[in-house]
Amino acid sequence: MTIRTFIAWAIVALWAISISHPCVAQTKQTAQTDPVDVFVEGDAGYAGYRIPVIVRAADGALLAFAEARRNDKRDAGDIDLVMRRSTDGGRTWGPMTIVWDDGANTCGNPAPVVIGRKGEIVMLATWNAGADRERAIERRTSTDTRRVFVLRSIDHGASWSTPREITGEVKRPQWTWYATGPCHAIEKKHRPHKGRLVVPANHKRLDEHDNVTSYSQLLYSDDRGITWHLGAVAQRGGNESTVAETSDGGLLLNMRHYDRADSLRLYAVSADGGSEWCDQGEWPQLPEPRCQGSMLNLTRRGMPTRTLLFSNPLHPRKRRNLSLSVSHDDGRTWSHYRTICAGPAAYSDLVRLDEQHVGILYENGDTTDLYRKISFATVDIAPLLKQK
Repeated sequence: MTIRTFIAWAIVALWAISISHPCVAQTKQTAQTDPVDVFVEGDAGYAGYRIPVIVRAADGALLAFAEARRNDKRDAGDIDLVMRRSTDGGRTWGPMTIVWDDGANTCGNPAPVVIGRKGEIVMLATWNAGADRERAIERRTSTDTRRVFVLRSIDHGASWSTPREITGEVKRPQWTWYATGPCHAIEKKHRPHKGRLVVPANHKRLDEHDNVTSYSQLLYSDDRGITWHLGAVAQRGGNESTVAETSDGGLLLNMRHYDRADSLRLYAVSADGGSEWCDQGEWPQLPEPRCQGSMLNLTRRGMPTRTLLFSNPLHPRKRRNLSLSVSHDDGRTWSHYRTICAGPAAYSDLVRLDEQHVGILYENGDTTDLYRKISFATVDIAPLLKQK
């Protein structure tokens, strides 16, 4: 274990000491609601649910998405993209609806964004043949490959368009595995490229030594999701990623690290709307066991500020201690804000509920199975706003 990893682990351990129950707030100081289960293994005949994603529709409803895995909880096979809606801020949830089901094939990795005054929802997602496994796709021994699609809703998620393929617009021929998100996408509010839809994504390819390598990239659209373009590709090692706009109109990509065993987060900064990077590096302040995370700008009156939130399992080796970290300087430095679930927890997504609260949708379970359910909790961010 490196000195850096030991220090990070020690800090995480101290943060977790005061938590007596893994996923329940006990005191006023935590300012967090008890979690509400949204997707639970066995519901509707599915073996399990993974990959939580959430947005707030223009009518105020919360839309929670997940991959419903029919026969087991693995990443391949018969997987449907499903959704549940809440009209009371996440306290209760309506019935599950199927957004995309393609028989025994895999439909998932949702990356939705709510756009414009009317609140149209544009969502990118990925597909592969159910018989193909990730390793076979990586090695080009699969029967098909990963493909990218766009779906739309003009009624706040009540119905969705037929998925339309855009693979040729956003995936290069030499790329093998491909994934959008999985987490919410964004619409730029500042110049340059105000109104641009920006989706975080990642891909894999084989290098000159036939080794699988991983990279993160941005996808963008300047016509409300009709046509799509491949943006900047980050340094080697980037994987599942999340993007936020910064106070100066830049884009900050926050990436899972694919290559390190004692993992931490990577970052990349774009000043031109996502076409090129002007800075790239790593964040030792954000240790994790190689896992997806979610980043959110705490906007004021709809415009980006210097304050960002980030959720991930803040632990150098295990998927547990799901926490919120905060930055007050556009992502240059980070500090721990709050532990959401001290026990086993993994993927998550953040959504702004109102001026003083955010919601978090996250995977959690127990020591025998990390992926028992996907739960939702509300968190008070008023103390952070006072620090601006």
